[in-house]
Amino acid sequence: MNVRTKLAVSALMLASLAGAYGLLHETGAMATMLDTSALHARVVRMGPWGPAAIIALMVLAILISPIPSAPIALAAGAAYGHGWGALYVLLGAGLGAMAAFGVARFVGHETVQRWFGGRLSVGLVGSQNMLMGVVFVSRLLPFLSFDIVSYAAGLTVLSFWRFAIATLAGIAPTSFLLAHFGSEMGTGETNRILFAVLALGGLGLIPIATKLYRVWRTKRQAAAATESE
Repeated sequence: MNVRTKLAVSALMLASLAGAYGLLHETGAMATMLDTSALHARVVRMGPWGPAAIIALMVLAILISPIPSAPIALAAGAAYGHGWGALYVLLGAGLGAMAAFGVARFVGHETVQRWFGGRLSVGLVGSQNMLMGVVFVSRLLPFLSFDIVSYAAGLTVLSFWRFAIATLAGIAPTSFLLAHFGSEMGTGETNRILFAVLALGGLGLIPIATKLYRVWRTKRQAAAATESE
């Protein structure tokens, strides 16, 4: 594909995403997507098409960064329970992340390679295992933007399949907890809802706790080595 064709296709893709975002606002669909109760009711009325709608909305929420995905995940849990709801959320988030990765790889990867040349393929930045680990850990941290990480990964040397594996492995626990939270919201049982919230917050602390433990262990080993001398 020559440069002009690629630029035209890239512009068309970006314009389509911007147009979809504007259309959601104009039609009032955005307001429904932000309201978990309203979205839950709408999805239930769609019958067998409801799961497909959840998956499609999750993909849109990843591709169009301003759209939050949490209300969609909660609505999925409320409508289909924490089992099937988590599966639909996982499929939608996974497909959305891979689509965002593909868009970034198509639109900007070549430009980044021209700017930085071989520097991207050396050291930690060029390590497939390192980048895969970064993507996996980022999926466990709720305060990191899922969308931005997906787009940013597409600009690196990380392979598509490694990105897909790290993403699916990282988002599976969060997908289940969000869907479970949504299903418990439907029952109105406060104790279970509180437990789900605490579990979701605790999940995000796992990578931080692991890092702190490694730092502590390294210091302890260094201190032991010093004493033995």
